[in-house]
Amino acid sequence: MSEKPSRLILGPFNRVEGDLEVRLDIAGDHVEGARVTSPLYRGFEAMLVGRPAADALTYAPRICGICSVSQSVAAARALAGVRPAGLERRLPPANGQHAINLVHAVENIADHITHFYLFFMPDFARATYAGEPWHEAAAGRFTALKGSAAAQMLPARAGLMNMMGVLAGKWPHTLSIQPGGSTRAITRAEQARLRLMLAGFRSFCENTLFAAPLEAVAAISSREALYDWAQGRGGDFAHFLKIAQRLDLARSGVTRLRHIAFGAYAGGDGPLFPRGMFDAGIGAAGPLPIGAITEDVSHAWYAGEGGAPRHAAPTPDMSNPDAYSWCKAPRLGGNVAEVGALSRQLVAGHPLLRDYVARDGASVEARVVARIIEVALVVMAMEHWIAAIDPAAPFQDTRPRLDTGDAMGLTEAARGSLGHWLRLDGGRISHYQIIAPTTWNFSPRDAQGVPGPLEQALVGAPIRAGETEPVSVQHIVRSFDPCMVCTVH
Repeated sequence: MSEKPSRLILGPFNRVEGDLEVRLDIAGDHVEGARVTSPLYRGFEAMLVGRPAADALTYAPRICGICSVSQSVAAARALAGVRPAGLERRLPPANGQHAINLVHAVENIADHITHFYLFFMPDFARATYAGEPWHEAAAGRFTALKGSAAAQMLPARAGLMNMMGVLAGKWPHTLSIQPGGSTRAITRAEQARLRLMLAGFRSFCENTLFAAPLEAVAAISSREALYDWAQGRGGDFAHFLKIAQRLDLARSGVTRLRHIAFGAYAGGDGPLFPRGMFDAGIGAAGPLPIGAITEDVSHAWYAGEGGAPRHAAPTPDMSNPDAYSWCKAPRLGGNVAEVGALSRQLVAGHPLLRDYVARDGASVEARVVARIIEVALVVMAMEHWIAAIDPAAPFQDTRPRLDTGDAMGLTEAARGSLGHWLRLDGGRISHYQIIAPTTWNFSPRDAQGVPGPLEQALVGAPIRAGETEPVSVQHIVRSFDPCMVCTVH
């Protein structure tokens, strides 16, 4: 007769944005099952109903203080999408799109390096690893508040964030992003300042994070080549890779799911990262059927039916006996899907990340590598967007827009695919639904009992004797970079 699994409850987690609880069923030396709970209800969807359409641009950024630009972009795109059937969407002027891309990129890249240096790497300084030959160096570099890395990263991040003052006036909760473009026109002198600010951040990346040119990092095409590149190299990315190899993080927190991306950083020739789907189970990419997205509420604290976010709007109700989270369960055609930087790069076809997933599936190591590779890719793109700005040309289309109809606004936040679905009636919001990246990744079980991505990734995580905060679980949870305050609306 097998021994009944024991229960371990972790929460609240430190070094994540918002409240999170994870319940683990432990069998012997590993996790047998997991349930992920988002215990904080926000209510932004309900707040917006009945308000003037433009209020979405004020309320949506306040969903989150660290990814507010992503919420602004999604809200602005949703408002811009309200139009008669068959009429093509009116795009912002090229300058407006460049400015929005830059504001969005600054926030996303700041999120990536903050996650790497302040949220993820400090776990390697834990006393759990004191016997490892790499621990002393990791502790000196990455210990929270005391490590030498933060003293270098924080000024570089501050320099990057200074670009927000030029591009958007303030951060967070900027109002510069509008359905027709950007309200903040950039002068020739400000364009030169932006170049200098970004050059300073590139210098940090090339000297401290990578110890290599961005172009060389972005061109690495296989995991074997990445490991060879890291050998004998300084830089914090190589430091991570050497530890990850020792801990076999390429086989930790593994999923083999569908990966989706809504498309990021629009441009005249198409987005920098395209919209699409990648099936990690079979290694195939294809178009993304947006209409197949639904939300299941069978294990969430809501009354009413789930369904397509364009129509369904379940109401809060804590009487559901099967529920254990405020997070709904988004599904794509009834299937679980993962989102994030790894998903974006799989859809975009980056050979390094596709090689990772072809070998061992989506893993802790693959998610972190994708995030850091994306820093190099986006910083290089930002240089082109700055150069493409024409200060003499318009930044915004201010023509009136329709005040009745429904639409969606899709974008990519640092943590993955973000969608806003709304309906306007006579200039007021009559329906608003939001699916955030962490809603996808931290979803509870659905009506078929299928766990969400994190719940699946935690199964099999090793548990050391006597551990009350298993370090393997910490790595897996943080590899998804959760933003719990964005999760429930």
